[in-house]
Amino acid sequence: MSANTVAITAEQYNYDIVKKFAIMAMVWGLLGMSAGVYIASELAWPFLNFDIAEITFGRLRPVHTSLVIFGFGGSALFATSYYVVQRTCQTKLWGGKWLPEFTFWGWQLSIGIGVILYMLGYTQSREYAEFVWPIDLGILVTWVAYATVFYMTIKNRSQPHIYVALWFYGAFILATALLHIFNNLAVPVAWNSLDSYSLFSGVQDAMTQWWYGHNAVGFFLTAAFLGMMYYFLPKQAERPIYSYRLSIVHFWALTFLYMWVGGHHLLWTALPPWVGSLASAFSILLLLPSWGGMINGIMTLSGAWEKLRSDPIMLFLITAMAFYGMSTFEGPMMSLKSVNALSHYTDWTIGHVHSGALGWVAMITIGSFYHMVPRLWGVKLYSTKLVFTHFWIATVGIVLYIVSMWVSGIGQGLMLRAFDQYGNLAYTFVETVTFMHIPYAVRAMGGALFLSGMVLMAYNLYMTVWGARREVVPVAGQAAVAATRV
Repeated sequence: MSANTVAITAEQYNYDIVKKFAIMAMVWGLLGMSAGVYIASELAWPFLNFDIAEITFGRLRPVHTSLVIFGFGGSALFATSYYVVQRTCQTKLWGGKWLPEFTFWGWQLSIGIGVILYMLGYTQSREYAEFVWPIDLGILVTWVAYATVFYMTIKNRSQPHIYVALWFYGAFILATALLHIFNNLAVPVAWNSLDSYSLFSGVQDAMTQWWYGHNAVGFFLTAAFLGMMYYFLPKQAERPIYSYRLSIVHFWALTFLYMWVGGHHLLWTALPPWVGSLASAFSILLLLPSWGGMINGIMTLSGAWEKLRSDPIMLFLITAMAFYGMSTFEGPMMSLKSVNALSHYTDWTIGHVHSGALGWVAMITIGSFYHMVPRLWGVKLYSTKLVFTHFWIATVGIVLYIVSMWVSGIGQGLMLRAFDQYGNLAYTFVETVTFMHIPYAVRAMGGALFLSGMVLMAYNLYMTVWGARREVVPVAGQAAVAATRV
């Protein structure tokens, strides 16, 4: 620290807003993953629909994706970005109490009202962007407030250096704003209606949607969580990041390449072939910065590998990096036209998405929360053994999930491409559905295991926080008694 900088104490940071977002991340995570397990079970055992429209797969599927991505993931990003920007800038969160508080309520109300409308049948039918237009406007206002708080806190920093984690968080905030605005350009049917018409149509609409869809993965679910990784992994390892120069190269290469690859979701469609080829080429190039970031994270433990034996939080963080490397290899491979001809519209894509969502996003978040929550309340974690148990339950659940989807997807793709000696399709669509029943049952089992781990985590963190309050209350009580005696 230079002579002209002034450190502030933990009591001077705005941790209240971080605590609120952390709590809601856990609430939305449990609800969203419960919805995911239920719809997975519906696919394996359709009677679970019970002929109730509000709980059918079509209604609950966007509830699951929105609660997990934006409820759990989004709240976790608000919490950790607010925590990291204060810690690395050595300054209190900008905006006083009311502006960060506004971002909390704006985000939670948007998510909560949006998913209720899903169950009632109101959606604009855009992948990862199903919210109707009034909710989209609410999210926009909230996001502008979030960006203002974050960037102004950096502006007011007492440290001359902007740590690389903030680069990733900052890029995520800016890119998400651009994606949200342009993908949701729409004309309401009427001001008193929740329905709207997209400003785009046909191929242009599809291209805009998947420019948004893949970059929601690229910036919301990758760049932002890399910001989380670059802070919490070195902190938990108690070692500096392996290569700071590599982290900067990782940042610029990733942010440039990701914007070009959305078209690989539309191979073998009406999208012009040259656009798909361009997207595939950039997808292959994306492997380089992705693996550079993975290597940078894993090598941070170089010389301290013994921590993996005694520290279960490090197990979460390092395993997350391994899944990040695996899913960022699988994605470029699936963007190859020859591979995509088999994988397109099959459950292989679902397996790929969840290897990233569960293995990378959820695992890095879980590890970060196990590190951050005790520090927010100033206590020790309730049970390290429960963290070990959670790790193994979650890991087995992820493996069951993604392997079952690989089997289902590749088998489905091969069956739909098979021909008999007369040149006719060898299998009917119904036969492919019959084949997928066992993988679907295994997928539901894997999801249930992962959800069980989240319940265990919620209990562990609750007991950690409850223990903190239990320790504080008697002290306050003693002070009150002493005051009355005086």
